[in-house]
Amino acid sequence: MRMIVAGVCTAALLISGCSGSISRATPPVTTPAPATTAAATGATTSARALEAEYERVIQDVLPSIVQITTKVGVGSGIVYDSAGHIVTNAHVVGEATEMQVTLATGGRARPARLVSSFPAGDLAVIKVMDPSGLEPARFGDSGKLRVGQIVLAMGNPLGLSGSVTNGIVSALGRTVTEPEGPGGAPGATLTNAIQTSAAINPGNSGGALVDLSGQVIGIPTLAAVDPGLGGAAAPGIGFAIPSNTATDIAAQIVKDGRVTNSRKAALGIAGRTVIGPTGSSVGVGIVTVTRGGGADQAGIAPGDVIISVNGTATPSMSALSEVLAGLKPGDQAKVEVTKPDGTTSTVTVTLGELDA
Repeated sequence: MRMIVAGVCTAALLISGCSGSISRATPPVTTPAPATTAAATGATTSARALEAEYERVIQDVLPSIVQITTKVGVGSGIVYDSAGHIVTNAHVVGEATEMQVTLATGGRARPARLVSSFPAGDLAVIKVMDPSGLEPARFGDSGKLRVGQIVLAMGNPLGLSGSVTNGIVSALGRTVTEPEGPGGAPGATLTNAIQTSAAINPGNSGGALVDLSGQVIGIPTLAAVDPGLGGAAAPGIGFAIPSNTATDIAAQIVKDGRVTNSRKAALGIAGRTVIGPTGSSVGVGIVTVTRGGGADQAGIAPGDVIISVNGTATPSMSALSEVLAGLKPGDQAKVEVTKPDGTTSTVTVTLGELDA
């Protein structure tokens, strides 16, 4: 803009100089150049088009989002089919077998029951007794996601029904582990998680992460926390279970009433985090071994402590879960263990499948 105006003024002065007078010089242009006006108009049009896309997606998808209320809390869910099945997070359901479901768009509460829960993948399916009027969501292919794609998170954060936040796909293929449970039991380890900048708050869990075509491509599950802020949520860092994983597990539960193929690798042990003399975790102590399982066949026994798998240290149950999350049933893993007498050895374990 300034270069154009300066060029116009310079040309006028040169011309007037040739005529021997400057009284006829063209005055500086003060009105916006046509290119600037066109650019501003184009930007406004693009913004309005994007706004219209948001409105269309929200109008299309929000009727498929529900609020799930149990005796201990509130979460979100997605209508899976016209029979009344709803997919959500296992931690939303918790230990409840009965709950109330309300559409994010309003209406009466409907009783629902648990079909099956899969805590290892933090997924569950419940079924509404009266499915009339429910609108199943359209699930997309999360394998086609791209970093930078615009997404909307829909759910009921803090009990505010039908809330929507926006952001982008920040990263793909994350492995994240939820906090450990009582007795050092590992929380769910999510593989291939979608990282998003769309705000995810308590109550968003189990809801929908949606692309601009109106397809559900993920289930918002947890937000990152910043230890430096006393465990407060880290702004703009949330994680969602990919839709391909969610629909795989949901389809098994709807068909068979349970998960028949977890697709997760397992050592065939039950263990707990071992705390060393300095107060830090030092490994996974074996409590029981599944008879005939991979660990049993490799000679791992109760009382042993697993300290690494394939060269990666496993100081805690959550660390062990993260390593196993990157492996498949049937893979062979080098497991380093410390025996009760203090000796250390490495054995090869053929991994089994995690019991759903």
